[in-house]
Amino acid sequence: MNRYLNCSINSTEIWSSHLVLALGIPQLIINVISVIFNCAVIITILSTKDLHKPIFILFCNLAFSDLLTSFSGFWISMLFITNPESTIFGSKDILIAYAFYTMSILSTIYNLVSIGIERYLAVAESLRMRCRVSRNQSLAAALINWALAFFLSCIPLVGWNCLHNKENMSALYSPFCVDYLILITIPNCAVAFILPLFTYLSIIAILRKQKFTMEACGQANGTYKSAEVQVARTSVFIWLLALVSYAPFVVGVVLDAANRNRLCPTDLYPSVYVFRNCTAMMITMNSLGNPIIYTLQVKTLGSKLKFLKCPASNRVQVIGNI
Repeated sequence: MNRYLNCSINSTEIWSSHLVLALGIPQLIINVISVIFNCAVIITILSTKDLHKPIFILFCNLAFSDLLTSFSGFWISMLFITNPESTIFGSKDILIAYAFYTMSILSTIYNLVSIGIERYLAVAESLRMRCRVSRNQSLAAALINWALAFFLSCIPLVGWNCLHNKENMSALYSPFCVDYLILITIPNCAVAFILPLFTYLSIIAILRKQKFTMEACGQANGTYKSAEVQVARTSVFIWLLALVSYAPFVVGVVLDAANRNRLCPTDLYPSVYVFRNCTAMMITMNSLGNPIIYTLQVKTLGSKLKFLKCPASNRVQVIGNI
């Protein structure tokens, strides 16, 4: 059954050319800027021998994920500009582009979680022993992230899509099915929001505990307090950036699922479709913000990675600044 049978609509007259350009051109520009930033990050890490550390493997992998997000976002923007109706009624081209976009977003989410876990392990283990996450473990985590993202994103390409069956098709992200969007959105976004928050709050708690221990021994100083404040601010900012970037998309998916098969495209145009395009720009802004938050701290991180050779009491102070 076609969900648009009862809609009086000409599929070639939904979008106005002025609105398409007003939405499409900024998306193209933001994606290009994000590509440049993430390419700079990747080149810097790969060309700097001192940065070939486990944590920087995750940083570099995050940059690759964000680079793919920007490329696929650019691809979708071009399809939107050249054939905006395909983003409403679905097409094979937009399905493939959305699949790559999904893979890049999922990989970005998994990398953010991996970085948070690695930072937690670095702080927790430094208090007890010299054991740390190895390079091979970071590589394994990166490969697992990509494998899981690839598997989930390929599901629509092998049959679970609504390209020919419009009954359960998403109104915002056609030809994806609403059920598929719920499957990949709700669990993964919950992981992206909750796990990093937990890990960074745990880091702060560990640092505070170490601070009180040092104070009891008469060793606390302003440097340690400054490190604690810095890691707290950075952690909160990282979580808020992900929250602000992905929350509108999650809201759109939930509303899409709640109103499936109830609305015609003319009921959604232009406000809902404009909102959809804005959520895509927010996701790209996250890809642009990640290299700024994580990897443009390279100089500071590189100098402070010497904590691996320091006694445990000194290593904790160094980690706090990362």
